[in-house]
Amino acid sequence: MDLQQIKDAVADVLPATIEDLVKLVAIDSISSSAEHEHKVRESAEEVARLLREAGAQGAEIVEAGGKPAVIAHFPAPEGKPTVCLYAHHDVQPTGDPDQWTSEPFEATERDGRLFGRGTADDKGGFAAHLAALRAFGGKPPVGVTLFIEGEEEIGSPSLRALIEQHSDALRADVFVILDSGNWEVGTPALTTTLRGLADCTVEVRTLDHALHSGMYGGVVPDALTTLCRLLATLHDAEGNVAVEGLHSATAADLDYPEDRLRAETGLLEGVEWIGDGSAVDRMWTKPAVSVLAIDAPAVADASNTLLPVARAKVSLRVAPGDDADRALQCLRKHLETHAPWGAQVSVVDGETGQPGIVSVEGAICEKAIEAIGQAFGTEPVQIGMGGSIPMIADFQSAFPDAVVLVTAVGDPDSRQHGIDESLHLGDFAKAATAEALLLAKLA
Repeated sequence: MDLQQIKDAVADVLPATIEDLVKLVAIDSISSSAEHEHKVRESAEEVARLLREAGAQGAEIVEAGGKPAVIAHFPAPEGKPTVCLYAHHDVQPTGDPDQWTSEPFEATERDGRLFGRGTADDKGGFAAHLAALRAFGGKPPVGVTLFIEGEEEIGSPSLRALIEQHSDALRADVFVILDSGNWEVGTPALTTTLRGLADCTVEVRTLDHALHSGMYGGVVPDALTTLCRLLATLHDAEGNVAVEGLHSATAADLDYPEDRLRAETGLLEGVEWIGDGSAVDRMWTKPAVSVLAIDAPAVADASNTLLPVARAKVSLRVAPGDDADRALQCLRKHLETHAPWGAQVSVVDGETGQPGIVSVEGAICEKAIEAIGQAFGTEPVQIGMGGSIPMIADFQSAFPDAVVLVTAVGDPDSRQHGIDESLHLGDFAKAATAEALLLAKLA
């Protein structure tokens, strides 16, 4: 098939594929919720069914003590390489559904975008794989393995075990991880660096029981105020991370216009940026610390009480080139040694995910750049990713001789993890076309 034939074939299968994506979005496969465990399984079963229907010779649901994933195979013609296509079928919680313009799990098209939880992250990624396979009538010109994970949104805790147990089934010459972001609508990207992730829970104790704030306030420190002061030490006055021992790197020389960044983030008027250096350095190659949650009484339920204990969950984004486990210990040491007023501090380590550096050198990467450029009409921008995709490092470790490519269907307006997540349908078609072109070029 030549370029135009592939474009036409993808266009022919897109309407049915989008219909299947709408049905998949309707399954609220929230992996972080125990109440939705059956929905994650239902989603895996639907993914397996769609792949069998598309011509896979075996689509198996697999587990390794975690959430269900799907492995499916389209065997390689004689002498042809094998490509493993990755996406995930689990999704984030919706937040307050009343803040959504339309129902989160009823995919709705508006102004050329499909709105709904998972449309861009990452059921849309799976749908792009599906469209590329359907464009070849279920008989791609190279071998194709699909690995559709079910727990990416909770840090992929059983992924390493899955890779170990199914390494022969997953082994490939090329891995295409379709779970990143494009530079902007109409401009594709290849992700070359990714920050890692580490988190912990810190608990502060100052009293052995609660006290009346009027009787003892001004003499004893309450735990919540003490915790706030401890958390404030994580940054300097300019907003740079103040944890000693963390690694930083330098991003590509790429201009991220301030007006675009302000529009994308919704930064309120008068609120200043934090940190020093270029925007891409701060978002992609420097560490970042965020306080995700604090255990404290709700304002509506508050009383005049000095709290004896308070807790917070702290998240650390780990710079490319650093080690997530080592970085977590740096964070732990900071929290344990910066408590004011002699407060007792305990830290419980959470999950870690390694950062990644993805090369775009070599013949296969050149083919990928060419395929993406032909599909989008412009070559991909090489970008970093501030968010974590820890499985990239896991794939690189398990299959060191394979080429890893990190591509996307989403864009800065997709609002992955946020309210009104959406997929640009024009870019979705181009992403599916780019993948089909890549499979043809690899043959």
